[in-house]
Amino acid sequence: MKENYFDKVASTWDEIRSFLFSEEVRDIALSVAGVKEGKTAVDVGAGTGFITEGLVKKGLEVIAVDKSRAMLIEMKRKFRSFDVHYCIGDAEKLPILNNAIDYVFSNMCLHHVNSPQRAIREMTRILKPGGKLVITDLDKHNFEFMKEIHHDKWMGFRREEIKKWFEEAGLKNVRVECTNKNCCVQPCGISIFVAFGEK
Repeated sequence: MKENYFDKVASTWDEIRSFLFSEEVRDIALSVAGVKEGKTAVDVGAGTGFITEGLVKKGLEVIAVDKSRAMLIEMKRKFRSFDVHYCIGDAEKLPILNNAIDYVFSNMCLHHVNSPQRAIREMTRILKPGGKLVITDLDKHNFEFMKEIHHDKWMGFRREEIKKWFEEAGLKNVRVECTNKNCCVQPCGISIFVAFGEK
């Protein structure tokens, strides 16, 4: 099961992640959102805190949501000096109230969920009016081994598909762009997109 995979790799996930994609992906996501100090943010599929780390350093109040308890335990160990709220939860059924959050981020989570459309609707649901959703994930690819090695459910996404799902969720000013960064699973890698929408 996917959860068991992430539980097993939690203690080494930061090292694994460092080989897959760089901190620049996080910098791009936070820049696109235009995050402001003192606001609230949810990191969906937070893992060991790749996005959360950037948010707390910019002075945001962060709720880190992940299905893997082991991942959240690892994050707590790393972020003892940060005031982060940790929450076991599913991207497709977030345990957060409607219209409550200023920013929602999700990095490399969408290709692990059963229904990406449902997850996007859920992330939109918890946003305040004017709140912003930013997703960074993989462009469509043909590397079948990713399903076995990293338990991916989706082999990336077409950008027009993501744009459509954002708009169907009720988001405005939607744009889906290339980060000019790759997920380095092969010498050529898989390109990473950044998607933005405003409620």
